[in-house]
Amino acid sequence: MRLKMAFAVSALALATAPALAQTAAPAASASAKVAVGSTVYDTSGGTVGTIESVNGDLAVLATEKSKVSIPVASFGEGPNGPVLALTRDQIDAQAGAANAQAAQEAEAKKTSQLVAGATVKDPSGGTVGTIKSVDAQYALVDTSKVQVRLPLTAFAAGEDGPVIGMTKDQLDAQAGANTPSGGGR
Repeated sequence: MRLKMAFAVSALALATAPALAQTAAPAASASAKVAVGSTVYDTSGGTVGTIESVNGDLAVLATEKSKVSIPVASFGEGPNGPVLALTRDQIDAQAGAANAQAAQEAEAKKTSQLVAGATVKDPSGGTVGTIKSVDAQYALVDTSKVQVRLPLTAFAAGEDGPVIGMTKDQLDAQAGANTPSGGGR
């Protein structure tokens, strides 16, 4: 998500860089002092945020609501320090939109993976079991020892299919501890 957020904000920063160059105040400069702890201002002198880190060509800008990666080349030099052609509100809006889009994409990917026959993995890539059925709230997972109804919120989208936060042994043990004697799930 952070990567998509960085690209979205970076694209906006780059798209507005000509506006920065056209303003009479700060001029774009390859030598703008973008250093950790620097306060970043917009072209009107308003505070945008603080540089939290610099890694190569990217600076992490922290506002009160978000943290975004912005190319160092997008900053100009102003009388009080680094300047962007974006306000704090514009940065936060772009970051929020990028986060919302990434969340929607992740949810769509997870939903597409939660189908009967899908292999469920643990965080290390080990096989937990197979989805036997899915309804609006639950997926029935068969571990070969037990069948367990897990809420759809227990799953995340993985590279090779759905993932849960437990290993097969952990799920078997948890399900066994919750199984009434004399019966299974």
